[in-house]
Amino acid sequence: MIKDIKLAVLIDGDNIPSRYIKEMMQEITKYGTPTVKRIYGDWTKPHLSKWKAILLENAITPIQQYGYTTGKNATDSAMIIDAMDILYSEKVNGFCLVSSDSDFTKLATRLREEGLVVYGIGEKKTPDPFIVACDKFIYLEILDTSDDDSENGKTTSKKENIDKITPKVIKLLQHSVDDAADDDGWAFMGDVGSLILKKQPNFDARNFGFQKLTPLFKSLPQFEIEQRDRTSGRFKLIYVKNKKK
Repeated sequence: MIKDIKLAVLIDGDNIPSRYIKEMMQEITKYGTPTVKRIYGDWTKPHLSKWKAILLENAITPIQQYGYTTGKNATDSAMIIDAMDILYSEKVNGFCLVSSDSDFTKLATRLREEGLVVYGIGEKKTPDPFIVACDKFIYLEILDTSDDDSENGKTTSKKENIDKITPKVIKLLQHSVDDAADDDGWAFMGDVGSLILKKQPNFDARNFGFQKLTPLFKSLPQFEIEQRDRTSGRFKLIYVKNKKK
């Protein structure tokens, strides 16, 4: 089903570091097929020179946008206008807006009002209004996972950007398990993950150094984990339960 989702990827070149491009495009393919790939900026400016070398190999179309007025971001305006044109063309099922700029908050909201899925990608400095306007928001910093401890499902980033699991995070997890649980208190991990994302679009196990949600839950003493056999297939179903105090 993922392959049937056509995504328009619009990148704010003035706002996003080029070093993340490979990991970023790989991440996007997890959610759909990027059929439109455009990056916006004033390509006469030297700060965008690093982008030029990698656009061709990633089939990203550069859109030239001159800064006509000092203090105004013409790149944002061009992205928004293009996004609306793409929306009304009805050629895509969703958008991936790549920026750390809160100016795209209204755009994300408008696209979701039309029933399209919106993924946001940006740095951790991204303001909350843009984050919560998206269905899911992914931080660029967590995409660099070159040091990988696959045995225990934990990812160690070269950058010191792993978030701490605070009492607030624990409470979010506990409440989400309760909300998705059956009468015995057990909740299907997939349902829990979907519910957490609806409550907090920027929640990602990788923010805390884990590749997946299950290893994150397993690392916390507040939860019980149970594997159940499926009626068909070789994969087991994972269920989680809040431990009684």
